Amino acid sequence: MNRIIVPTGYMGSGSSAITDLISEFKDCQNSHKSYEYVLLHTPNGLFDLEDKLLIGNNAIRSDEAIRSFEQQMKKFYNKKFWWVGNYEKIIGPQFMEITNQFINNIQEFKFDGYWYMHEELNFKMFVKLLLQKPFKILSRNKIKFKRVLRYNDGMRISYIKKDEFYKQAHNYIYDIIDYVADGKENIILDQFLLPFNLHRVDNYFDDKLKVIVVERDPRDVFILNKYIWPQKNIVVPMPKEANEFCKFYKHMRESEIMTHSDKVLRIKFEDLIYNYENELKRIMQFLNFKEKDHINKKTRFNPDISIKNTQLFRKKIYEKEIKILENELKEYLYDFKETLDNDVLNTVEFE
Repeated sequence: MNRIIVPTGYMGSGSSAITDLISEFKDCQNSHKSYEYVLLHTPNGLFDLEDKLLIGNNAIRSDEAIRSFEQQMKKFYNKKFWWVGNYEKIIGPQFMEITNQFINNIQEFKFDGYWYMHEELNFKMFVKLLLQKPFKILSRNKIKFKRVLRYNDGMRISYIKKDEFYKQAHNYIYDIIDYVADGKENIILDQFLLPFNLHRVDNYFDDKLKVIVVERDPRDVFILNKYIWPQKNIVVPMPKEANEFCKFYKHMRESEIMTHSDKVLRIKFEDLIYNYENELKRIMQFLNFKEKDHINKKTRFNPDISIKNTQLFRKKIYEKEIKILENELKEYLYDFKETLDNDVLNTVEFE
């Protein structure tokens, strides 16, 4: 495997265009198209595990961290009809073996004991306590039962050092990617990282990683999110009222910890369309691709088609809302050199 290529963006910003574009090149593995691999940045994923074990860790904290991570990975593996799940098929049956080995490598202690999270009552515990109650009454509490706990395998503790955690996490990530790549030269992992996680990349990845972050004019994102995507059952969790959208979008972008890693390239969705050849060269240089490798040019990403998804905000019916965005989000607007009169009815969605 030569490259791990990760298209990513800011919710609806057009990163799938990069997935489609890179899929046109020779030896680029993309079996599951725009399937999003979220195991690193999901709640209770690998990055949450990092934060819990390396920041403010203690015995009960690490027990919760390890269990939450393990349970989340089991959900991804077992849930066949969850669109971000079904890892048994998408990644392969060895996913949980790789995960369990990683957990064994970072878990330093396991011994008898429990804490209040082990005592949190669930339905199974409630039934067990209910069944015990008559025996306690009849024996006048002479019969002693073991304490009913959520977990019966004791405490699972890690005070792992940073360098060792990143070493084991690096091996874990690359074991999974090697398994998915199945010997292919390059693999595309859509949304494997988010812009908000990119300050971490040098801790986890070597130079095989290539992340392409796609930005998009928020005016079009707003129009699509409010007037187009809901009708197509495409859900993006952003406000639909203009002032709330501006506040949300600004806070979202400002929350990002910027990175200067050479593993990351930033592009604008509009440049990929209006300045296609130059952006294509820039992307190819970043990935060290050759012109001869572009064997299916414009078969997956065609700027002449995708241009229909730009400048949707120019319709007069949106004028009042768009003025709010233009006043509040000036620094994120794209400087269009030409004006188009595109209609939202002509937007194109790709698989």
